[in-house]
Amino acid sequence: MDTPQTSAEDSAGRAEVVLGIGTDEWVARHNERLIVDSGPLARLKDTASKIPNLVRWLLVLLIAVAVPLGTSNPYIMRVGVNLGLFILLSYGLNIVVGYAGLLDLGYAAFYGFGAYAYALVSSDQLGHHWKTYISVPIIVVATALLGFLVSLPSRRLMGDYLAIVTLFFGQVFVQVVLSSDSITFPWATDSIDITGGSNGIPALDPFVLFGHKFLNAKDYYWLLLAIIVILTLTITRINRTRIGRAWRTIREDSLAAQAMGISINRLKFMAFIVGAALAGLAGTILSAVQGAVFVNGFDLPLLTLVYAAIILGGSGSLPGAVMGAIVMSLLPEFLRVPSYSEILFFVVLILVIGAMRRSIKSFAITLLGIFVTGIIVRGIFLSLSVKSLPRDEWATGVIGRFLSHWLFVPNNRLLWGNASFVLLIALIAYLTQASPTIKRILLPVAAFLGIFLWEVRLIQQPSTTRQLIIGTMLIVLMVTKPQGFLGKARVEVL
Repeated sequence: MDTPQTSAEDSAGRAEVVLGIGTDEWVARHNERLIVDSGPLARLKDTASKIPNLVRWLLVLLIAVAVPLGTSNPYIMRVGVNLGLFILLSYGLNIVVGYAGLLDLGYAAFYGFGAYAYALVSSDQLGHHWKTYISVPIIVVATALLGFLVSLPSRRLMGDYLAIVTLFFGQVFVQVVLSSDSITFPWATDSIDITGGSNGIPALDPFVLFGHKFLNAKDYYWLLLAIIVILTLTITRINRTRIGRAWRTIREDSLAAQAMGISINRLKFMAFIVGAALAGLAGTILSAVQGAVFVNGFDLPLLTLVYAAIILGGSGSLPGAVMGAIVMSLLPEFLRVPSYSEILFFVVLILVIGAMRRSIKSFAITLLGIFVTGIIVRGIFLSLSVKSLPRDEWATGVIGRFLSHWLFVPNNRLLWGNASFVLLIALIAYLTQASPTIKRILLPVAAFLGIFLWEVRLIQQPSTTRQLIIGTMLIVLMVTKPQGFLGKARVEVL
C-alpha cells in the first residue's frame, strides 16, 4: 500500500504531465508544494522565518563587528575587505537588475572606472595627490554621470538588446585602459602614459579621513562596515517608498507601468545612476586598499561572480544580495585548502540530497543506495582487474581515510576521472527531465559518481574544483529554487 508521501509524489508527477494551455500552475502543483512544506527542513525554515528581520540584521552586524575584534590576521582582514567590496557591488547591481529589471552587463566597468579615477588623482601617474574627502565624492559623482550616459539606450532598449549594449561598454572600457599607455594628443609631440596599460598604476595614496591615515586592511574593513550599514538602512527605506515600488513595477511589466503614469525612463536612469555610483565608490576603496590598480580585475569573470551572487541570494532581495556576496566571496577562499574543500563538498552533497528527498526515511534510503552503488562499482573494478591506487596516496584527509575502506580509486585517475565526469554530466542532464520514480532510483548513482569524481580527479585541481562547485551549485539551485535562497517565487499561469 502506498504511503501518503508516495501518493503525494505521484500526484506531483501527474501534475507535471497534465499542465498545459489554460492550466493554473499554482493549483496544479498544490500536492507538490505540500511535499516541499513538510519534513524537518521545512520546520527549520518555518522557525527561521519567524525571526524578525531586524534581529537577523543585528546578528549579521554582531558577527561582522566581532571579526576584527577577535583577530588581527592580515589575511582574514583582507578577505573581510574583499567581502565588503563584493557586498557593495551586489547592492548596486541588485538595484539595477533586481529592482529595476535592467540587464546591465557592463557593470564591472563602473567598478574599474572608480578604481582608475582614484589612481589617477592619488598617485604620481599624472602628478596629482588629491585629498580623500575631495577625490572620492568627485569620483562617485563622475561615475554616476557615466552611469547616466550608459543608461540612455535604456529608453528604447530592454532585455537582450540592452545587455548587448552594456556588454559592449564593458569591453570598450577594458580596451581603452589597455591602449591608453601611449597616447599622443594633436597639440603635443610626445606620447603620454595615462593608465599604465597592462602594467597598471602602482604606489597609490591611502585614504586619509578626519586626520586618520588608513594603514592596513582592518582600517578599510571598519570603513566598509560603516558604509554597508548606512547603505542597508538607506536602500531598505528606498525600497519601501514610491520609487522602490515603481522600480519593481517596471521590472514586472514596463508597459503596464507606463500606462499607470510611471515615468519609466526617469526611474531607469535613476537605477543606473545609483548602481554606478556604488560601483565607483567600491572602486576607489579597492584602489586604496591594494595600493595599485590593474585592468584584469574588471572583466567578465568579476561580472559573472557578482551576477552569480545576485542569482544565488535572490534577485531583488537585499538580504539575498548579502548572502550571495558572502557565499561567492568566501567560498573560493575555503576551496583553496584541500581539507576544507573536501568537507565543504560533502556538506553541499548532503544538503542537496536532503533538499531533494525531503524526508528522513527517503534520505536514509538514498544514503544506503550510495553505499550499495559503491560496493557494486568496487566489485566491477576488481572483476575487470583494474589496478587500484594505494590508500596512502589519495586518502589524505579525515573524510578520505574514512572513504578508503569503501571507495575504489583506480591507478589511472586521469582516465577514470574524465570518464566519470562525462557520465555524471549526462546523468544530471537526464535527471532534470526524468520522472519522480526514475529520479529516486538514479539519485544514489549520481551522488556516488560525484563522490568518485571528487576523490579521483577534482581534489587534485583546486582552481578547477572551485569553478565546478560554484557552477554546479548554481545549476542545482536554478533547477530546485529558481528564485534564489531569499528571493520571492512568482506565480505563472501556463
